[in-house]
Amino acid sequence: MLKVYNSLGRKLQEFEPLHENSVGVYVCGPTVYGHSHIGHAKSYVSFDVIVRYLRYLGYNVRYVQNITDVGHLTDDADEGEDKVGVKARQMGVQPMEVAERYTRSYFEDMDALNVRRPDICPRATGHIPQQIKLVKTLLEKGHAYEVEGNVYFDVESFPDYGKLSGRSLDEMMEGVRVEARGEKRHPADFALWKKADEGHLMRWDSPWGIGFPGWHLECSVMSMEYIGPTLDIHGGGLENVFPHHDDEIAQSEAATGEPFVRYWLHNNMVTVNGQKMGKSLGNFITLKDAFAGLPPLERSVRPMVMRYFILTSHYRSPLDFSVEALEGAEKALQRIENTVGRVRRALEGAPAGEAPDEVTRLVDEARESFGTEMDNDFNTAGAIGVLNTFTRDVNRLLDAGEVLPREALEAVGGFYDELGGDVLGIITEETGRQAGGEVTGELVETLLEVRSRLREASQYELADTIRDRLEELGIEVQDGPEGPEWRFR
Repeated sequence: MLKVYNSLGRKLQEFEPLHENSVGVYVCGPTVYGHSHIGHAKSYVSFDVIVRYLRYLGYNVRYVQNITDVGHLTDDADEGEDKVGVKARQMGVQPMEVAERYTRSYFEDMDALNVRRPDICPRATGHIPQQIKLVKTLLEKGHAYEVEGNVYFDVESFPDYGKLSGRSLDEMMEGVRVEARGEKRHPADFALWKKADEGHLMRWDSPWGIGFPGWHLECSVMSMEYIGPTLDIHGGGLENVFPHHDDEIAQSEAATGEPFVRYWLHNNMVTVNGQKMGKSLGNFITLKDAFAGLPPLERSVRPMVMRYFILTSHYRSPLDFSVEALEGAEKALQRIENTVGRVRRALEGAPAGEAPDEVTRLVDEARESFGTEMDNDFNTAGAIGVLNTFTRDVNRLLDAGEVLPREALEAVGGFYDELGGDVLGIITEETGRQAGGEVTGELVETLLEVRSRLREASQYELADTIRDRLEELGIEVQDGPEGPEWRFR
């Protein structure tokens, strides 16, 4: 039975969707005014695996992830300038040029990470009429008020305001990050519609004058437009619990009278060498820079290594990014890739026959362990551990020298393709070819021949370097009376 940690109530709960076999998932998407960074990678890889696992369990999932191209102000609340508009002015282009450029960039990076595209990716600017309609509804029901072209949500009209974050209105009065504006009835009241100044580039006509929607409004509108008044799962970053998600709950439930979300899932942040990531600290890393090996990194990061690294932590746990951690992830993934390559190559000439009981038991136990880990709030770290243990055991079988029948190899390959591929997304159609091309028997034999000649020339340090490097790649070398022998670990 799948259990998920629900931020609403802060407890682990059995997962039961509103409608049997159908799951509606909404995840807050990026604000498209710059290239995606490694924090985006953690968030969207994590939710990609959550959606993949739900589908693996047999659910019909509708996955909606928005694109924020208007309304997200520079202070992340109700003050400042529109982030897309600021970037447009800096670049000397139209805001939609900024949105288009960085939306394409976002999907390029996600494609590289093998993140499957959501079923629907609505844009905030494409849903202005629906946002105006929701504001009208809130005004009619007495949950909002208009002051000189600005429309605010009246938090005191919604008794459950702050139920997700657990903050009281008194606490919010101290912590709310907006100027105490006289036109607000309560400092925590948030903007549903903002009056546009003359220089504001993003502006639409409305019953309250020329303006633009508040940032929180878009997620309520687009999630309910494509899923319904009640979502099964709403995901996002932990930093968005307050005020963004608290505000979504208030405006949505005030408008519909229905529970807005059954399960709130929040992913934790990324740090870099133990520090919070930030441009001012010089440790801000975009995915494009990471893939290219640009500073502050010392080497390029293969996208699949990045994905593997992210999945070694639980989505609710912080993830510390470092060169050393990436190197460890690369070695571990290499071992899996090498083994997948061995299995796929062995299948090409495998004889017919039933799988031995040992192989059947190995695959069945690994599948059960994998499911146990993933059923525990999508514990990818535990699932990766199962995959690594399975890889070690498969290599022992392959090294035993006995030719495995096709049925056995298909069972092993099926485990890798379904759970390592379809669920975790770290094994692709290219994996076998990559492993076969990078570490082939011929290449290892050549390296060992060079090593033998170095030993004959008493260049032991260089010979040991070859052996150590092969060991790092998951290849064990044993010297015997008839020469060196090797095997995958």
